Amino acid sequence: MSNTRIFVTGIGATSPIGGTASESWEALLAGASGTRTLEHDWVEQYQLPVTFAAEAKVRPETVLDRPVAKRLDPSSQLAMVAAKEAWEDAGAPEVDPERLGVEFATGIGGVWTLLDAWDTLREKGPRRVMPMTVPMLMPNAAAGNLSLHFGARAYARTFASACASSTESIVNAIEHMRAGLADIVIAGGTESAIHPITIASFASMQALSRRNDSPETASRPGSIDRDGFVMGEGAAVLILETEEHAKARGAKIYAELVGGGVTADSYHITANDPEGTGAARAVRLALEMADASPDDVTHVNAHATSTPVGDPNEYVALKSVFGDRVDEMPVSATKASTGHLLGGTGALEAMFTVLALRDRIAPPTINITEPDPAVPFRLSGDTVPLGDGDQLAISNSFGFGGHNAVVAFRSV
Repeated sequence: MSNTRIFVTGIGATSPIGGTASESWEALLAGASGTRTLEHDWVEQYQLPVTFAAEAKVRPETVLDRPVAKRLDPSSQLAMVAAKEAWEDAGAPEVDPERLGVEFATGIGGVWTLLDAWDTLREKGPRRVMPMTVPMLMPNAAAGNLSLHFGARAYARTFASACASSTESIVNAIEHMRAGLADIVIAGGTESAIHPITIASFASMQALSRRNDSPETASRPGSIDRDGFVMGEGAAVLILETEEHAKARGAKIYAELVGGGVTADSYHITANDPEGTGAARAVRLALEMADASPDDVTHVNAHATSTPVGDPNEYVALKSVFGDRVDEMPVSATKASTGHLLGGTGALEAMFTVLALRDRIAPPTINITEPDPAVPFRLSGDTVPLGDGDQLAISNSFGFGGHNAVVAFRSV
């Protein structure tokens, strides 16, 4: 594999705190919360124990042309909105279609299409089920539709590694670009799974916060009184470009993507390894690919979902890599603001990490009422300057199934 340098030349996002990448970043820095009480009849209909979530702030069907939106599941709609923004932000680059790839991810896929079709079948019979049901619900729908829209013919790959999915898509982009398979890659992830069945299921396993009376403060990573994560919705995209291609066209460069690591815990289907061995190894692999040491890292965007067990386990993993430095480095837990976008969360947090390097500022972590001694990260309710000079930051994602994925970015 070559040592081809890879740059981030475009970003796009639609999230619970903003309809675009810039809106999401500005809201994050301002300490906004995207978690709100759900205003859907089905919340009361099914007597759901959790009545809030972090829905996308701007509905994608209001952004896309109606004919486009109608043939896409909400998860693919969100992906298209974010990808179009990122592509324009990159300057709509001219590229050989056979040198343009898509690496996209989702944790669940078109759950709304699937379950709506099931309701239609039961209530109205098979003839009323839409012909486009399968193309809309399949997990690779977002990648396929982005490939069609942008004319990407190098490949269109899909990753489904639960909450590590879109970080894994970015890691795979590194490997495939360094293998010479593409000059530009549209990488990212999406999720639109705020549905009665997913809320009921996550609530049943005691994974969700139940702060129905204060939803905006429900996600509180690192706080001693955290009681679970908040379901989120949205998509984020990075346009990744080889150094040669980017410099030949004079592209704007946000940061350099320098490393990635993917491992598996082989421990439990939903719980991560309390010793953090697999997560720590993913961090080390990312730093090895980046030709960097733990001492070079100046900022961490933690996975930090606000679950009682998950947050301390991540601290144990990072402590084994960074030692006492982990207590001094600026760490951000941005799910406090955005909720947990499942398969889309890694891409959104990778984008936040890129912008942190660009602006040399670590975003705040809101809602910490009392720091947990078992999670003594340097989590601040205010922004933290990263300083001048070379900056190296990592973003972590860990998912059901024991998936661990970490990406590393360097300032430019």
